Amino acid sequence: MTPADVIDFWYSPSMAEHWFQSTPAIDQTIRDRFESLWESAAGGELTSWQDSPEGCLALCIVLDQFPLNMFRGESKSFSTEQQAVMVTKEAVAKGLDQQLTPAKRAFLYMPLMHSEDLADQDESVRLFEAAGLTDNLKFARHHRELIRQFGRFPHRNAILGRTSSDAEKAYLDSPKAFTG
Repeated sequence: MTPADVIDFWYSPSMAEHWFQSTPAIDQTIRDRFESLWESAAGGELTSWQDSPEGCLALCIVLDQFPLNMFRGESKSFSTEQQAVMVTKEAVAKGLDQQLTPAKRAFLYMPLMHSEDLADQDESVRLFEAAGLTDNLKFARHHRELIRQFGRFPHRNAILGRTSSDAEKAYLDSPKAFTG
């Protein structure tokens, strides 16, 4: 597969309407088509992709977005998150993000928003704001506030085998936990 294959699939009309839905059929489709590619990326075999804006975007999709579908509810869903963060940071440092459309930049910046590191959170807010990605900016600000409040994402506790504090339990039981 090439970066173009990943991007064409991710931005296909049928997939784009399901980005934020979690259905077994979508999860299985992604797993069937991309699990071996994810394994290659996780093993560091696709570093040459980092030489182009499209390659960086495709790596972020493979390392950050696809695992959330392929391994939903498993700790493995976040296992390549830090690799995706590094791809994003290097792409931004090289200015490769500026060569992508705003819609594609949104997914390039997403690993920073998914990170539990406050510096990454701050950077995601800055990047989304600079790119004028207002919907993404809203979520990035919400994520940043959770990291400031709890030092991590309470939503991940059960998946990662972490015990929730009383404050996290209260938050997770509140309507705000799912509305931002």
